[in-house]
Amino acid sequence: MSEPSASSSATAVRSGALALAWTGKRLPLQVLRSAAGQYIGTQDDEGPVSRESVEYFPTHLAAQRALDTHAWTQRAQP
Repeated sequence: MSEPSASSSATAVRSGALALAWTGKRLPLQVLRSAAGQYIGTQDDEGPVSRESVEYFPTHLAAQRALDTHAWTQRAQP
C-alpha cells in the first residue's frame, strides 16, 4: 500500500516517515510537545516515537496550522 501523496485529500491521515523507517509502524502525524516547543511527530501507546519536523513551533495552534497546510519541513533520516 502506498503513502497518500501531497495532492491527496486534506482529510487523509498522513503517517510519519521516520517512524515508519525506524519502527515499521505507520503512525499518524500529530502535534506533540517537548521542552523545546511544539513539533510535528508521532507517538504510540508507549509515548513519543519520532520528531518528524525540523521546526519547533511556539504554540500548539502554530504547529497545527503548519501540519494542516503542509508548511513544515520533514527531517531526514540520519
